[in-house]
Amino acid sequence: MAVRKDMAMVAAMMVLALLALASTASAAAAPCNAGLLAACASPVMTGAKPSAACCSNLRAQQGCFCQFAKNPIYGRYIQSPYTRQTVATCGIALPHC
Repeated sequence: MAVRKDMAMVAAMMVLALLALASTASAAAAPCNAGLLAACASPVMTGAKPSAACCSNLRAQQGCFCQFAKNPIYGRYIQSPYTRQTVATCGIALPHC
């Protein structure tokens, strides 16, 4: 009986390890997600100081800026003077698309 519990525990730990590896791999290839930039709504709309979460999410989505700029929904926010100020405060440069 004790051997079965040990085997079940080992199997559960292996499943958790595989899940952790899978989530790490998918995080490395994370797609563009404008929703992550919700933390930047206040700075982009009002010029307020961006939070650490905002800057972190901007860095994570930095490769997507041109894609967002070409989107009719998000493009106007990318072109906003407050957006330029927010990205500069976070130490990020907006690309020339």
